Amino acid sequence: MKRDHVLVINPGSTSTKIAVYQGETQCFQENLIHDANDLAVFSHVAEQFEYRKEAILKSLERHQILPEQLIAVVGRGGLLRPMPSGTYKVTMPMIKDLQVGIQGEHASNLGGILAKSIADSEAIESYIVDPVAVDEFIPLARISGIPQIKRKSLVHALNIRAIAKRYSKEINKPFETLNLIVAHLGGGISIAPIKQGKIIDVNNANEMGPFSPERVGSLPVGALSALCFSGKCTYPEMKRKMRGRGGLVGYLGTNDARDVLKRIEAGDEEAKLVFDAMGYQIAKEIGAMATVIEGKVDAILITGGVAYAKYLTDAVESRVKFIAPVFVMPGEDEMGALNLGVLSVLGGKENAKIYEEEVALDD
Repeated sequence: MKRDHVLVINPGSTSTKIAVYQGETQCFQENLIHDANDLAVFSHVAEQFEYRKEAILKSLERHQILPEQLIAVVGRGGLLRPMPSGTYKVTMPMIKDLQVGIQGEHASNLGGILAKSIADSEAIESYIVDPVAVDEFIPLARISGIPQIKRKSLVHALNIRAIAKRYSKEINKPFETLNLIVAHLGGGISIAPIKQGKIIDVNNANEMGPFSPERVGSLPVGALSALCFSGKCTYPEMKRKMRGRGGLVGYLGTNDARDVLKRIEAGDEEAKLVFDAMGYQIAKEIGAMATVIEGKVDAILITGGVAYAKYLTDAVESRVKFIAPVFVMPGEDEMGALNLGVLSVLGGKENAKIYEEEVALDD
C-alpha cells in the first residue's frame, strides 16, 4: 500500500481537530469534541495524551484511513523555547519541553506529542510547523523599559506566515523579498511586521497590543499595579481577567463579534463604542509596526476569524490605508498550513529543522 497521506493534528482546549491530506487535497477533517467531565480527571494537559490519541485513531478508522497509508504526521506546535520559523522534526528534547510546558501549559503542546507517538508506531517522521514560540525578533524589540522584564515573541505564527506566503504567491513575488504587516484577528490579536520573510516584532497577544474578544491587551501599568495590590483580586483571578475575561467579554459579556454587530445594528451605543475602540487600537498597532520597517510596507494583510466582520475591517482600513494597500483575507487554514509545511519538506523545497540545534537548551 502506497504511503502518500499526511495526518494533521491540532489540539484545542476542549477539542482536537484532525485532517488527512493526500498531497494538497483534503480527504477529511473532523473536530473531535472532548467531554469536559472526561478532561476534568486530568491534572495536567500532557496527561490527556492517551485519551486524545485513542479518539484520533478511532476517527481514522471511521474514515477508513489505514495507518500504513500515512507518510508523515504533523502536529500543532506548542509553547516551546524561542525558535526560528519553519518545519521541525519532532525529537525527544522537543517532547520533553512539550511535556513540562517549558513556556506554559497549553493544549497545543499535545500536538507534537501525539504526532510522534502515532508516527513512531509506523516508523515514519513526525513534524510541527511554525509554533506560537517562533522568535525572530531584532534585538531592539526585546527591550521592555524595565530590566527585569524582556519582551518575548508569542505569535499566531502559523496563520500569519501562511497568509503572507499565500499573498506572495498571488502577486507572484518571493515571500522573502516582501515587507508586510499581518494582523491576525481572533480570540487573541497578533500584529506582526514581516521583513523579508522574518517576523521581526509582534505584540504578545496574551499581554500587549489591542484588546481582543477575550484578552485585555496593553493596560495602564499604574492602574494595573494598584488593582493587583488592592486585595480585590487574587493572582489566578487576575490572570483570568487578562486572558479569557477581558476585551469584549469584559465590556459586553461576549467573545463573538457577530453578537456585537447585532447589538450595534439594534442601536446599542455601548457595543458600538467598544467595538469601534477595538478597531481603533488594531489600527494604532498596525501604524506602530509600520515604523519597525521604516514605512517600507508592501501591503497590510488582515486575517483571522474576526476579519469576517466587515464593519471592523473597513474601520481599520480607513485608518491605515495611507501606509500601504490593505487586503482582507478572513479566516484561517491552520490545518492546510500544517500540511503544506510537511509537503515542502517531503518535496525537497526546504529542510526540516532540528529543535535542539535551533534553540538554547539549558540542561
